[in-house]
Amino acid sequence: MNFDLPKELVAYLAELDAFIDREIKPLENEGDNIKYFDHRREYERTDWERGGVPKKAWEDLLAEARRRADAAGHLRFAWPKELGGKAGSQLWLAVIREHLAAKGLGLHNDLQNEHSIVSNNPFVVMFKEFATAEQYERDGAKLLNQTMATAFGLTEPNHGSDATFMETRAAPRERNGAPGWLINGAKMWTTGMHVATHVIVFARTSGKDGDARGITTFIVPADAPGLKIEEYLWTFNMPTDHPRLSLTDVWVPQEAYWGEIGKGLKLGQSFLHQNRIRQAASSLGAAVYCINESVKYARERKPFGRPLAENQAIQWPLVELATQVEMLRLLIRKTAWEMDRMPHKQIELELSDKVSMCNYWANRLCCEAADRAMQVHGGLGYSRHKPFEHIYRHHRRYRITEGAEEIQIRKVAAFLFGYLGAGAEARA
Repeated sequence: MNFDLPKELVAYLAELDAFIDREIKPLENEGDNIKYFDHRREYERTDWERGGVPKKAWEDLLAEARRRADAAGHLRFAWPKELGGKAGSQLWLAVIREHLAAKGLGLHNDLQNEHSIVSNNPFVVMFKEFATAEQYERDGAKLLNQTMATAFGLTEPNHGSDATFMETRAAPRERNGAPGWLINGAKMWTTGMHVATHVIVFARTSGKDGDARGITTFIVPADAPGLKIEEYLWTFNMPTDHPRLSLTDVWVPQEAYWGEIGKGLKLGQSFLHQNRIRQAASSLGAAVYCINESVKYARERKPFGRPLAENQAIQWPLVELATQVEMLRLLIRKTAWEMDRMPHKQIELELSDKVSMCNYWANRLCCEAADRAMQVHGGLGYSRHKPFEHIYRHHRRYRITEGAEEIQIRKVAAFLFGYLGAGAEARA
């Protein structure tokens, strides 16, 4: 075994660092842009008078950073080559996302809204893997030039982890002589709807509650009659772009879906697996940042005339966290490496448990590291003048979203005991 990172990857990390120093840090410090990252961050990012959504000036700044990253060839690193990207591997992405998150808060990689100079856009690979030739011809260019921005409508007010019990329904219905679908239901936590051009709506088209088959992935224009944003849900970490939607007699043309009729959950799993491994890497990087900052502070702070770092009560909890970081890093990189070695659609069948292991443990570890950093830094750590409370509040969400950690642990158990996975039938 060789655990050395490829020389090309090490060189690319250095290239990213140089780009951040040259293009992104000056933008971050231009005017008073630092207000979005210092103790004022939550207040300044949030448009409190418009339902708590992100302020336009904040999102314009993020867009300018992405524009610069795109011009430099970094933003679409993970995208398929036929969609304008570099087909970056899962392993490279895991290393890159840890590297960027370990730098702390900044315009280069703001974890609150998945903004990064190296984009995490699971919709793109999901589309490439599951779209038909006709769907590719219809929507590929719009994804490439980013005139199609999609929100993700899977979770419902009464159904989260139990997605196969969703109540949203789509039924065939003609309108003005044209065949199509009539969609009725509701969706929850539909992130990004305030700027989306379309929302991916998962709706049951056949089968009964609990069936994995029979759910279809519809592409619904955000301004479709009958689609309404009911409210933006204020969260632990503001601003919010997570609304509750209602769909009342929303009509879409017959061909307005991705993938195949009745097989939409496979697209959902594709989205989740990409997001989970990358979130795990980001959580790992943020945990590293919290640990490093705590060690640095403990060596500098001298209560009673001696460095705080000399106390075992300070040392031992950080040693525990540092040990977990080392073990988790190996699991994340091995899992990402294995993802690269199999067809994308096989990940759900053969590697879903390992992806879940990475995700639930990394998110939990990051929260523990942020909490410990607050404790080591004392009153200053509890204040917003340090970034630890922001890191904690953001990563705490990941223990619920993309599959609550209890659901992911259940997934691991199902693989471990032979109820799911490639060999499930043979072990039965």
